[in-house]
Amino acid sequence: MTRTSAIIVGASSMLSKEIAKQLSAQGIELALLAHDANTISEFAATLPTPAHVYDLTIETPQRLIAQLESVWQEMGDVRLVLINTGLNSYHPDLPWTLEQEIIDVDVRGFAAVCNTAFRLFRTQGIGQIAVINSIAGQRGGPSVAFHAAKAFAQNYLEGLSMHAQRLKLPITITDIQLGLLDKAALQRSRLWLSPVDEVARQVVSAIIKGKRRVYVTKRWRLVAWLIRMLPEYIYNTRHWQNKKH
Repeated sequence: MTRTSAIIVGASSMLSKEIAKQLSAQGIELALLAHDANTISEFAATLPTPAHVYDLTIETPQRLIAQLESVWQEMGDVRLVLINTGLNSYHPDLPWTLEQEIIDVDVRGFAAVCNTAFRLFRTQGIGQIAVINSIAGQRGGPSVAFHAAKAFAQNYLEGLSMHAQRLKLPITITDIQLGLLDKAALQRSRLWLSPVDEVARQVVSAIIKGKRRVYVTKRWRLVAWLIRMLPEYIYNTRHWQNKKH
């Protein structure tokens, strides 16, 4: 058996890379899955522990399931599967092609990863699934499929957690609710936009502590609460103006 290892599904983003750095610094061997593995090969070589890179085929669930099973066997002693995937786009005409792409990745692909990881952890008897999710799932929004997909993810993870409890298995499900960082970036808000290393630090801390649900950064908990509490006629005024794309 090798050292404890983790699989990061969707490893090419800045956040995923920073999380990988922090996990590797703790002696964890990594499997990094990205849409184009070549783009992260040089990064993987800089990590202090072995980091293996693989191409990610999240839009085709059956291939993805087989791929995850293969990576699992290669790694050995996998204790964490971290999922950081997702498409988000907006067009006022809501073209079905765009909606379908988001659903294929954010719903079908996401569920395939979670289902496979849960099954493998169940056989192993222990493990943790952690997901970079979004508070966008609290309510609907102009990016219709994206908001709906994040709500799906939130409920899917809650269901997996309940299932693990019914089976009396030490499988931890961690729902990491990121704030609306894209909007904060567009508004250049120093209050709501935190450095990526701090975001990653809070993510890794939540994973280590085995949190069920956490808001990152912590101040976004207040925004999530306000989003849930606002009556629809007030919440909708945020979206009356045409959104640029």
